[in-house]
Amino acid sequence: MRFRPLRRTLLPLLAVLALAACHNKDEAAQVGGSTPEAAVQGSIDLLKAGDFNGLWKHALPPTDYATLRTDWGRHAANQPPVSAADKAKFDAAVQKLTGPDAETKLYAELQPKLDQMEQQYKDQLPVLVSVGDALLKNGVAQNQNLDSEQKAQANQLLDVLAPWAQQAPWFDQARAKQAVGVVVATARKLDLKSPDQLRTMDFDTAMTKYATGYAGLKQLLAIYGLSVDEALNSIKLSTLSSKDGRAVVKVDYTLLGKPLSAESTLVQQDGRWYSESLIDNVRDAHERLQQPAATGSVAAAP
Repeated sequence: MRFRPLRRTLLPLLAVLALAACHNKDEAAQVGGSTPEAAVQGSIDLLKAGDFNGLWKHALPPTDYATLRTDWGRHAANQPPVSAADKAKFDAAVQKLTGPDAETKLYAELQPKLDQMEQQYKDQLPVLVSVGDALLKNGVAQNQNLDSEQKAQANQLLDVLAPWAQQAPWFDQARAKQAVGVVVATARKLDLKSPDQLRTMDFDTAMTKYATGYAGLKQLLAIYGLSVDEALNSIKLSTLSSKDGRAVVKVDYTLLGKPLSAESTLVQQDGRWYSESLIDNVRDAHERLQQPAATGSVAAAP
């Protein structure tokens, strides 16, 4: 009898937690978010799952999502044809990555090169990474598509990634063997037959291929000590402002043990919240596609 008060306390609490879990799943499955934070959290959940089709559908208003799908095939029409030499290189690379016993053959080829590279570059690696870091930061500074806040966030991210890249065990044989296995497995799952297939791929197929590549990339980074999932799981959201159908959500997260933050701007349409930057990207790309071919401009997929 004495356990009834505890049971009366726990059961409602469990019910609330269950409802909250269902609510989070519903948010990720719906178009947009019921609140700015719910919209961002839904996108994060879809990114964790590697559901890129669902991510676009969730983060964009229905009309913009439809525009993205419609424009997808039109981008390939603006690309120059694949040369015979490039096609031959593609075929050779695919065969090397997916052929019989590819893991063993690739690692046997890589193993002596790793020893040579370690002797040649181990002491120089910190300097090379520093040079690359400086080049990337210069590129960020010159990028006219980023505002001052986005540039600051990008530089903070580079400040965390550069020390990791300098210290990561790139020449470790055991990790290299694991990495080769991941690359080969990913290439086989992608099942790419030709470079033309990449161009003519419909939207749904492309999103599936992206998910496969993303999963492989996460495994590779984890082998060398960078866990994307840990960073995504560490995210905490807070609304900085919300007024007149426009909101800014702060995204705090931890990467490689370092606290970082970013901001996401959302806009409200028909009672739901969507990513302002993704909307702008889709609409800008669509406008470029509408330009006459005589202008010489080539639209890039968002």
